Amino acid sequence: MDFTKYFKEYEKIAAMADNAFEQVKQEYSECMRCRINCADCCHAVFDIGLIEALYINRHFNDKIGGANKDIIIAKANKADRKVYKLKKQAYKDVQEGKDEQEIIAKMAFQRIECPLLTEDKLCSLYEYRPITCRLYGIPTHIGGITHACGRTGFEEKKEYKTIKIEILQQKLYELSAKITKDINSKYPDLFQMLIPVSMALLMEYNKETLGVVQKKEKQIGESNK
Repeated sequence: MDFTKYFKEYEKIAAMADNAFEQVKQEYSECMRCRINCADCCHAVFDIGLIEALYINRHFNDKIGGANKDIIIAKANKADRKVYKLKKQAYKDVQEGKDEQEIIAKMAFQRIECPLLTEDKLCSLYEYRPITCRLYGIPTHIGGITHACGRTGFEEKKEYKTIKIEILQQKLYELSAKITKDINSKYPDLFQMLIPVSMALLMEYNKETLGVVQKKEKQIGESNK
């Protein structure tokens, strides 16, 4: 399936994230600690939506092959099992009535290595990494809470220019919704599904898994009104 036109729209959103990162980096250069081989962000636990899952899956299959691909798939399976256990425990905590903010905060401290991280502490698909990865290292604002990488020089009680992730997430959400509608998926909530990068790498996205329903062609002789 060809999602090229949607990928071009996604890349515009990714460019917005990159530009925002560079602006904050220039304004608060003394606080920035991002460097090659740091890889702190490559252990964060987060999910991605449909458009990013399709995007990274496509480039993973197009750009990586052979033994290297087998290694990444094995690491993705391992990471996915860990994520599943974390989410299962989080769900159990919610059912038991525990505070949701505390559960979210607990999840934020979890560490699972991204399957795309190489032994040299580099990203195998750096050019195609998700928005979350692109913004890691600068102050971001989501759900009324400001977050920043613990390895930076940003201090908790000081005010800094922050990036409102909800704005970018809304654009991703709308793009995923458009895809779901355009492919006429029998899964109307497909665009709302969030999955970890590990699962996005393992998925086989085709008409069956996406629930594509072929639109009925007009019968011969039917009015073209």
